[in-house]
Amino acid sequence: MFNKDKMKNILVLIAFVFGITAFANSCEKAVKSKESSSEREKKEEMDNKNLKEVYFAGGCFWGTEHFFQQIRGVVATEVGYANGNKKNPTYEEVISHTTGFAETVKVKYDPEQVDLKLLIDLYFKTIDPTSKDQQGNDRGNQYRTGIYSTDKETEAIIKSEVEKLAKNYKKPVLVETIPLKNFYSAEAYHQDYLVKNPGGYCHIEPGLFEMAKNANPLPAKSTKYEKQDKNTLKKNLTSEQYRVTQENGTEMPFENEYWDETREGIYVDITTGEPLFISTDKFESGCGWPSFSKPITQKLIDEKVDRSAGMERTEVRSKTGNAHLGHVFDDGPKDKGGLRYCINSASLKFVPKAEMKGKGYGDYISLLDKK
Repeated sequence: MFNKDKMKNILVLIAFVFGITAFANSCEKAVKSKESSSEREKKEEMDNKNLKEVYFAGGCFWGTEHFFQQIRGVVATEVGYANGNKKNPTYEEVISHTTGFAETVKVKYDPEQVDLKLLIDLYFKTIDPTSKDQQGNDRGNQYRTGIYSTDKETEAIIKSEVEKLAKNYKKPVLVETIPLKNFYSAEAYHQDYLVKNPGGYCHIEPGLFEMAKNANPLPAKSTKYEKQDKNTLKKNLTSEQYRVTQENGTEMPFENEYWDETREGIYVDITTGEPLFISTDKFESGCGWPSFSKPITQKLIDEKVDRSAGMERTEVRSKTGNAHLGHVFDDGPKDKGGLRYCINSASLKFVPKAEMKGKGYGDYISLLDKK
């Protein structure tokens, strides 16, 4: 059995064996990096008083920290030990399994740039939430999973989102959703480990880091999306587009423009031009309408209870245009999150990849990179 705990200890030993001077220089760089990070954090706090924090335990904290560092809106991270039973534990004490600590990453984020729900959703992609005290090759109670909060509002969101995500798993989800009891910073050589050691051990699949970079893209800077009045929409839309978007209509399955569209590109709101879905999240569901595993970001859509047609469903509407898009169901591919956004072609306009930059969607091209 692979023992990463021993590997970490060996790394420390090698540092001493190959010279105190080299080790001291490394520590000095780490301290400077930490001080620089602290200075940046203070500046961020001065610029934005609304920063929030949340703590994620997801196996080895080297990879978990590096993952969150990729996400736009995360302004600072720190690895450490959370929810144990003594003060100021050392790494050696934590891996002895006598202190009850979990390897944890403190994530400070700007809620105006990134939503906590998105952070939780992305975190779930890096773990097996049904595994007890094991992630990848890492085994021991310090590798248990958890999301820890420091305020009631954050705790409520965490519990709600985890309960929602748990519906996608047949086994019980074992992610702890409890308040933070304590948190102690880990040793300097653990901080920013994969930044300082790009080839270092990590239990997270490398492609997920790139996914995290693209998960919260900037909106197209040069375009302002605005809701149009009814008269303007009647002039600019076809009768079918108007019926679907403004009168909650549904087009015929298999007889609509994009149900079998397979080209790379972006799908935007037909009423405003605002980006909604990307082709890499589109999949063939067999239902006869375009199906997506998720929107580009949840901030672009509203979900409402729909009790029409003698059933209860979740309607999906564009947030800016307030256009009816379709419905979301929980029968999507499990490896893509388990959701199926079933969207009317008449509510969308498809922009092929070759035209995205020229039409103001250049910032979204990176989302099309295949991994």
